[in-house]
Amino acid sequence: MDKLEDWLAHCERLHPKTIELGLERVRSVAQRLGLAFGCPVITVAGTNGKGSTCAMLEAVALQAGYRTGVYTSPHLVHFEERCRIHGEIVRGADLVPHFARVEAAREGVSLTYFEFTTLAILSLMAASAVDLAILEVGLGGRLDAVNIIDADCAVITSVDLDHMDYLGPDRESIGREKAGIMRTGRPAVVSDPVPPQSVVDRAVEIGADLWRLGHDFNFSGDKQQWAWAGRGRRYAGLAYPALRGANQLINASGALAALESLRSRLPVTAQAVRNGLAMVELPGRFQVIPGQPALVLDVAHNPHSVAALTANLDAMGFYPTTHAVFGAMADKDLETMFARIGPLVDRWYFTDLPVARAESAQGLLARWEAQGHRAQVSASIHADPMAALRAAMANADPTDRIVVFGSFHTVGGVLQDGVPRLQAKHLAS
Repeated sequence: MDKLEDWLAHCERLHPKTIELGLERVRSVAQRLGLAFGCPVITVAGTNGKGSTCAMLEAVALQAGYRTGVYTSPHLVHFEERCRIHGEIVRGADLVPHFARVEAAREGVSLTYFEFTTLAILSLMAASAVDLAILEVGLGGRLDAVNIIDADCAVITSVDLDHMDYLGPDRESIGREKAGIMRTGRPAVVSDPVPPQSVVDRAVEIGADLWRLGHDFNFSGDKQQWAWAGRGRRYAGLAYPALRGANQLINASGALAALESLRSRLPVTAQAVRNGLAMVELPGRFQVIPGQPALVLDVAHNPHSVAALTANLDAMGFYPTTHAVFGAMADKDLETMFARIGPLVDRWYFTDLPVARAESAQGLLARWEAQGHRAQVSASIHADPMAALRAAMANADPTDRIVVFGSFHTVGGVLQDGVPRLQAKHLAS
């Protein structure tokens, strides 16, 4: 197999389950690979905010002159997006030898798609002479494949209700799973403003060096600028992060605390912080596409992130009509998501998605109708995200707003050919 697509198809066939938490199988293969990093490693777990935190860590470290390696998942359009070396998305051809390494080291062990691909990307990163490795943890923590790496600093962003079939029925249970990425004697940054007690208890139990938002670091700000303060260090007069949304200050604060905790090994200047946060980019996180009508892309796919999206949309100001393109997995708490964002939406465009776990457009419509809604709100169903977006564009006036949100597959579906340029029809008319 000499193409990435062949290896990805191979990974999909290997294991009967999409998700099987546990470290024994993946650790045994990692040991045969001799997987090890010769640089500081930061792992980032949490319900929401992981990708943004990773992107901010990367941007600041790059501005400080470090060679970075970043692993995030899932991807929006192309698998290669899951790994960046020194700020650049890796080439599929560069990943292929590492898939072959994992296959040789597997020795018959059954790995899930996520486990196999994680090992291949970690193998590439370990061979890439990076100065800092930033690893986003998947849906879990304690039993997630990424947790085979003993991180020098663990970051836990928000903890909220998602993936409850795997992680437990409440925030305390989920927090306990996320806290599994902490290590004895090493920094554990918790940027959730009100973390579950289970996270704090686990840090105390194992003797981690706990950094808590509101205790060990904090932020403040006005409409023009913001400031961050941590243990013995302060940054004042910072421009707001280039990633939009009020919740991004919480993510930025956690990222700065993580870098501060590794200061002796990985010093960064105030200028690197300023430039990095001003230049950070991450598609699909309250991404506003210029043009008319306004177009917002956001991978909000659980109640917590949809609440943040709703607040950010509210802060945008008045639009006569808000059109929402939405597709999501069937196991999500869709009813709560509809309840939170529903008051802002005037027309829904439900879409099918190309994955078995997804709720059908018809199913989304039925679950939305069962909630009850304002009489003047309408809805339609569509075969794919791009078809739904085209329908929204056809119905929208230039002064309206279109929000594409939900699964990564929803946002990725409208980014397949690059940033949508459908607003041009209004500019030409």
